[in-house]
Amino acid sequence: MGPNPEPRDPTRQSSPPLMTDDSVKAPSLLERLAQWLQHHEEPASRDELVSILHHALERQLLDADALGMMEGVLGVSDMQVRDVMIPRSQMDVIEIDQTPEQFIPFMIDTAHSRFPVVDEGKDNVLGILLAKDLLRHTAGHEFNVRDMLRPAVFVPESKRLNVLLREFRANRNHIAIVVDEYGGVAGLVTIEDVLEQIVGDIEDEYDFDETEDNIVPEAPGRFRVKAQTELADFNSALGTQWASTDFDTVGGLVLNRFGRMPKRGERILLDGLQFQVLRADSRRLHSLLVETLDHAPSSTP
Repeated sequence: MGPNPEPRDPTRQSSPPLMTDDSVKAPSLLERLAQWLQHHEEPASRDELVSILHHALERQLLDADALGMMEGVLGVSDMQVRDVMIPRSQMDVIEIDQTPEQFIPFMIDTAHSRFPVVDEGKDNVLGILLAKDLLRHTAGHEFNVRDMLRPAVFVPESKRLNVLLREFRANRNHIAIVVDEYGGVAGLVTIEDVLEQIVGDIEDEYDFDETEDNIVPEAPGRFRVKAQTELADFNSALGTQWASTDFDTVGGLVLNRFGRMPKRGERILLDGLQFQVLRADSRRLHSLLVETLDHAPSSTP
């Protein structure tokens, strides 16, 4: 039998466990920024706050994406719905007296998830039809458009974007009809339009994988094209002969011919090809659908 163990001294405290490198948690980006701000004077204006944030970027307390989102959040509070809405003339709507056979091809072509349903003009919006609600029709169930409509939310052009975003989140709503001071429909706005002001363009089903080519054939005479595609590459792939000293890309060509920033879904005919905007935000084009005339649907220049 071994010797008796040494009696434990009750006054002696246990040593704390050793801290390994893995158990030491590095401060987060926000914690590092907060620690740095504690040693600086409180900004007296928004411009001073932005200047501090840029200084934090230089000190690598922020990355460029985080800074961009913070500036977007600050900017949203100064913007109104009219600054980001889709204008009335570019709204894709469904007439209440159309049958599913009439409007389903249109829904597929425009690729939206929600559509205002109107009666005899865009000023009379009856409600919102969700594309997913058409599953009842495709499954062979009885389908009545009026019964499927969700209530439309109406907002004034002057509403602040930060207020609208808060309402979108609270009501779990994704789309609103914008009205002018006389009660007429001025356009529509979606939660995506607001969020893009903060986080930049939101990717969707039309986004390209970064590894994909700039020009992707989808069907005979039909191509998905990144707007940044060089004109020389486009000419080589589709046999066109565009050249300009004012722009170098397909996106620049389309912007030049529209004379403004087009919205998603808009089409234009250029020298025997139809260009449809697949993705765009308030600042630039991202992707286009290009079709030869014998494969393209009717267009609106």
